[in-house]
Order: sequence, then structure tokens, then C-alpha cells
Amino acid sequence: MQNLYIDQEASGLEEDSLTSCNADDTTLFAESEEGLKHLLMQIKDCSLQYGLHLNIKKTKILTTTVWGNFVNMSFLLNRSIQENGELKIESKIEEIVEPLREKIRDLEKSFTQKYPPVKFLSEKDRKRILITGGAGFVGSHLTDKLMMDGHEVTVVDNFFTGRKRNVEHWIGHENFELINHDVVEPLYIEGLAKRVGARLLLASTSEVYGDPEVHPQSEDYWGHVNPIGPRACYDEGKRVAETMCYAYMKQEGVEVRVARIFNTFGPRMHMNDGRVVSNFILQALQGEPLTVYGSGSQTRAFQYVSDLVNGLVALMNSNVSSPVNLGNPEEHTILEFAQLIKNLVGSGSEIQFLSEAQDDPQKRKPDIRKAKLMLGWEPVVPLEEGLNKAIHYFRKELEYQANNQYIPKPKPARIKKGRTRHT
Repeated sequence: MQNLYIDQEASGLEEDSLTSCNADDTTLFAESEEGLKHLLMQIKDCSLQYGLHLNIKKTKILTTTVWGNFVNMSFLLNRSIQENGELKIESKIEEIVEPLREKIRDLEKSFTQKYPPVKFLSEKDRKRILITGGAGFVGSHLTDKLMMDGHEVTVVDNFFTGRKRNVEHWIGHENFELINHDVVEPLYIEGLAKRVGARLLLASTSEVYGDPEVHPQSEDYWGHVNPIGPRACYDEGKRVAETMCYAYMKQEGVEVRVARIFNTFGPRMHMNDGRVVSNFILQALQGEPLTVYGSGSQTRAFQYVSDLVNGLVALMNSNVSSPVNLGNPEEHTILEFAQLIKNLVGSGSEIQFLSEAQDDPQKRKPDIRKAKLMLGWEPVVPLEEGLNKAIHYFRKELEYQANNQYIPKPKPARIKKGRTRHT
């Protein structure tokens, strides 16, 4: 059977005037109604010249958003060819069909998966990189950077806080692999690094400094941490992770890099992670009070995620094995930050003051002289520029969630133990 995708209304053909006949199976497309009318007039002229009569068996109207305003209206066209005109009619139809087949091939090529631009690297320059948590906020941006630089990237994530949406634009690419795995079943990546001679990077945190008594914080400061406080499991967990990495480096000779990451924000942040940036933006966009713990005089330094990613790559490519601070030394109070976000959003939200959280650091500012000197790195994205990008992302996320009947709420303050902090 010949399947012609045509527009009945544009054709001027009437269903009652058509009779049936036999043919082989072909699919025809027209890019526009004008092209469609031209095609149909050719078929109609052909049918009048050779006594071909048409019968429309069924009608299905589809509109494709992928090809713009293509009219994709389906008729099952049966034709009966008289013996003396069979070859001429088939030749005429083939003449019409072949350009359309060529167009279909071009469209199929254009319909293939599109990826962000990827730099070509030779085999000797291309690295194979494993990122645990690569579908999360920072991990997915690091994945983008390394993929576009031309490396082969394997992402391991259990999607507890990470999301496939963060890396779905790479799925199917020959340099990308995604593994759904929870590291509660260990991967022993330190042993893998030893076996293949790889370099291992630990994403540590400024929380290793605790509530610091030194300001700003440099890498040689040992910190001031409450080992049994509400945030001790995170703070001490990162501190012991650094200890274990350096012990393994000394014992097994594995190259280790440690980044002490200060407050970072940007697109793909989890909307309900309880962090100060996501909380303030979400509250401002929804017209809810911006919750500030204590007086709001606590200070933080915020860097945009692309700056952090560039710092991580620079550290990984360096010969610096000791910890390095990666953060923005531009310091703001929490209250200033709340007012800035409120103004950028254009929100009428009030600022609500809640009781101060236990062990909430009063000051946080990185000393990045080491990163500048040894990595040639420093943040370059202005705070307001980065915040506007984050606000745009959160606004789109709220629209997406609303369309799916779910509106996230900022994480509420936890009054007794384990309360939200200005992290």
C-alpha cells in the first residue's frame, strides 16, 4: 500500500468521488500547505490523465512540533492502475516521490540527538573520568565542562538529590556513561585509582573550619568544630575524609587533590536543600517571608558554580597535593544577601527573623591566595549576574512544578536539633 501523508482540505479532493486501486508502500511529506497543494495537484493531474481514481480509506490529523508547521495528515491511498498505463503512471509517481524521499532523509538526519559542542581530543590527550554524584548540582556542571573539553566521562549517582534531568543532554553520546548506583555499596574508587594510576579529587568543604576564630580562613587553619553538635556528622565527616585520603596517599602512593569548597550557588541547585541561596530565592518568588536566623549579621561569601568548576579542573590538573580553598572572598552579611535577592526578584516578601541556630558560623570568608598563586584561579562571575541566572532557573522550575501539580516549599527551620543553618 502507498501511504501518502496529505491534507484533504488543501487538496480539494472529495472522498465520495474516489475509488480504490493497489500499489506499493511509500510515505510522502510536504513542508507546508503550499507545497502540499502543489503535490496534490500533480497527483490529481496524473489521475485525470491516466484514468486513476482515488479512494481515501481513513483520516488521521497530526501536528508535529519537531518540524514546525509541517502538515502531517494521513490518508490511506489505494490506486488501481489500468494495464495500458501502468508503467507511465508508476514513472510519474516515482518522479514525484523521489524528491520527497530525499527530503525525508534530510529531516531524519536533522532529527537526530543534538549535544552541546564537544572539543575533539586525540587518544593521548583524552582522559577517562569517573564522577561520583555527577548528576547533582556541582557534579552535573563538572560533567558538562569535562564532556565539552573532549574527555570520556562516567557518572555514578543514586539520584537521591541528583537528577537525570541534569545530565540527560549527554545520554547517548559516545563519550558519556551514566550508572545508577548507591555508594552504600562501595565502589572502592581509591583502590581503582591505585590500580589504574589515576588521580583522585575529594570535594571537601569550608565546614572543616567550623565556627572559625581566624578570619579569613586559610588552608593552614585547623578549624574550630564542635564534634558533637547538630552539624558535627557533616563537619567531622569531611574532616575525616581528608584524613583518609592523605593516609591512603602516603600508604599507597595515590595522587590526591583536596578542594575546600565555600558557599556555591547556581542553576540545578536542589529546590528544597535548605541552603540559604535556594531558601531565599524560593521564598521571594513565592511571596513568602525570607527567614533569617539570628540578627542576620553572620557573613558568607558566595561563588557562582562555573567559577567553582573551573577551580576544580585547575586543581586536578595541577601538582598541588595539599588542600586548596575554592571560594569567593567577597563577603556579605546574611541580611544584606536576603535584601539583595528580594530586590533582584522584585518581591514584596518581608524578612522574618528566627532564633539563631546552634553552631552557626558567625564569619565565613576564604583566603584564596594559594589558589591564585598556584592554580592561577580566582572567581570572575559577579554576584548579581550569578544570582540573576539562579533566579531565572528557580522561576522556570516553579513553572515546571506547577504544571505537574507540585509546588515545593522552602525547607522549614528546625527549632530543636539539627536546625537549618546559613550554609
